[in-house]
Amino acid sequence: MKAHHWDPEVDGPLTAATATSRLQELGYRCACYTYPPGTVFPEHSHELDKIDLVLKGRFLICMDQREYLLGEGDYLEIPMGTMHRAAVVGDEEVISIDAERLVRGTPE
Repeated sequence: MKAHHWDPEVDGPLTAATATSRLQELGYRCACYTYPPGTVFPEHSHELDKIDLVLKGRFLICMDQREYLLGEGDYLEIPMGTMHRAAVVGDEEVISIDAERLVRGTPE
């Protein structure tokens, strides 16, 4: 698994609106969150495939015995059921798009 980077030439400018629109086109439900410095998410998993995309700040995600330091425009796919943990790095808040893949036939 590897982190990816937003490509403005392909995906348009990196904003919450364009990122949300692009991820929704790919079948994801999106929410934008702001996490203050010091925020830590202990080890957990999700029932759906997920993408974390960083709009601002630095976000460390640890998964499969690897560390991924995400900065502006970086995103990581997290398969459903995969244990991972995360933390805001540094003194700057993180603004991110939290996207969960919609599953056909599942009530929302």
